[in-house]
Amino acid sequence: MSTPIHTFSITPLAQFSNKNSQIRRPQEITHFSYDDRRRLHHDPSSLKSYYPPPLGSDLSRGFESFRKHDSSIDEHLDGLLEAIVEFERRSGQKVAADVITWRGMMTKFMVLPFDMRDGFEMNAIKFQGSIFIEENHSYKLNSQSVPFPRQDLMTYWGYKFEEISTLPGNPSDFSREAIELRDHNIVNNEEQFCSIVKTGFGGVRLIIGGEVDAVWDQNPPPDPLNKPPVYVELKTSKTPRRPHEHVNFERKMLRFWAQSFLLGIAKVVVGYRDNEGILEGLEEIETTSIPGIAKRSGRQLWDGKVSIDFTTTILEWIKQTIESAPEGTLWRITHAPGSNTVGLSILSQSSFLSPTFLEWRNNI
Repeated sequence: MSTPIHTFSITPLAQFSNKNSQIRRPQEITHFSYDDRRRLHHDPSSLKSYYPPPLGSDLSRGFESFRKHDSSIDEHLDGLLEAIVEFERRSGQKVAADVITWRGMMTKFMVLPFDMRDGFEMNAIKFQGSIFIEENHSYKLNSQSVPFPRQDLMTYWGYKFEEISTLPGNPSDFSREAIELRDHNIVNNEEQFCSIVKTGFGGVRLIIGGEVDAVWDQNPPPDPLNKPPVYVELKTSKTPRRPHEHVNFERKMLRFWAQSFLLGIAKVVVGYRDNEGILEGLEEIETTSIPGIAKRSGRQLWDGKVSIDFTTTILEWIKQTIESAPEGTLWRITHAPGSNTVGLSILSQSSFLSPTFLEWRNNI
């Protein structure tokens, strides 16, 4: 880890309490799909519709045939950048943003004021007026502990829940056979639908890309207000029964909310399971209601407004700091596990932006 030359203090949280950040509602500008062989398509072909799964489903079923994406491959921002190139080619205009990144990086910032346990490293570079931020893949791999068999199985439960909760096409067209055969499908997490939105925190304009699990209705009735699609985030969690389990679930809801809030995903569906991975219950939660649920509990585990104001402040700091150096300078954003600071330092490595994106941008 390089020595930070600029440092941002996360605490005390009171420093963010009166900021009242203005947020721009996420608006989808484009999307893309990865198919089951990880090939990218500029269409919504991998978007599925939500259809409630049957309670009592065994989320361990099919684990032995799981087709798992190779997470050791560093995909950088390649899919996001390729989709931006296609969008700019079609629209004839360059996207305008101060920061371009994956949702995962933004989620790390949003949860950080209330969960400093995990460390992270990101790479950042300014190019043609935008700051591009990616995860430092080598740090991510080195930070991962060797999974034990049950941990692999519990990870699979989340993907299995997605598989048995979705179907391609529109709900009105689903056959009874297709609905009942979902439990027999081979689970494959190579396939993804990704939404790309423009949004903003305070004065920082963002383009964020992230995976969307499902849509509520692929063919909604005509809407004169042109409202965005009702996307759905699917999550699994152990059914909370004891007091400490309710506390743990409320902490998890911060991440559920942040991930959905960033892309404008309207609903979160939680599948509650037992210790053996048997689906016991379902809960549909409106994303906008989640901070209020946390507030009404009285536990004061997290606060959505503080999360937004913190994220606005750290983005403004990153933007101001990186803009102080020549364009093309490569930066490392770091947070050590348990630390109450975020550091920014300069690296000597070259750009991580894809050659295809650089060639496109340098010739328009």
